Amino acid sequence: MTRRPLISGNWKMNLNHYEAIQTVQKLHYLVPKEVYEEVDISIHPPFTDLRSVQTVIESEDLDFHLGAQHCHTDDSGAFTGEVSPVFLAKLNVVYVIAGHSERREIFGETDETVNRKVAAIQHHGMTPIMCCGETLEEREAGNTEAKVLGQIEAGLAGRTNEQIASLVIAYEPIWAIGTGRTATSEDAQAVCAAIRGKIRELADGATADAVRIQYGGSVKAANATELMAQPDIDGALVGGASLDPDEFAKIVQFGS
Repeated sequence: MTRRPLISGNWKMNLNHYEAIQTVQKLHYLVPKEVYEEVDISIHPPFTDLRSVQTVIESEDLDFHLGAQHCHTDDSGAFTGEVSPVFLAKLNVVYVIAGHSERREIFGETDETVNRKVAAIQHHGMTPIMCCGETLEEREAGNTEAKVLGQIEAGLAGRTNEQIASLVIAYEPIWAIGTGRTATSEDAQAVCAAIRGKIRELADGATADAVRIQYGGSVKAANATELMAQPDIDGALVGGASLDPDEFAKIVQFGS
């Protein structure tokens, strides 16, 4: 089964709304038109940039999907500082990251929280990018698959096969995020294959074949082609390199 690649730029807490507009416009200029016919590209700016980026994408008919980095599990309520999935859907957000390691490690998000986020995102017609990954200590102890597959099972609990097939999973080894260290393409492929095998076990073969699995962790132009050549890697969740339009444009052209 041919799965359409998805390259996602997670800007994290970077770029104000002026810088966001310039970055998106420059990126669109740099990416050849034929690339958009083969690859989905999502941009995940900070919340304060979402409306500005949405306006640019829609008014200039840019071939990007708007994404968010996070959302709350509830539609509304006394949750100071949080953002409702309802608000994101109203801005025509397409993809929402759920369970990024920084949300888990810094803000204490649990597998149960991530599961509720996935449900909330899908309930409002958006697509979750559900993250999973192990620490360096867990990898060195030989516990990578146990940790990652446990996160997959918990995060997908209660989801139908159709819902699982339509979401995106991002494998991001925590030790490779922002460190300059990258899992080898063989290591990344092995874990992504195990994730697909777990989905086959939890759902069925058709569901496992349909779900897109990204790799995230110091992805850059120099390693994107090799990573994307792996049979179970269907995209990339790109952090720091997505802030540079020149570098990110090269990443999305991995097959050129």
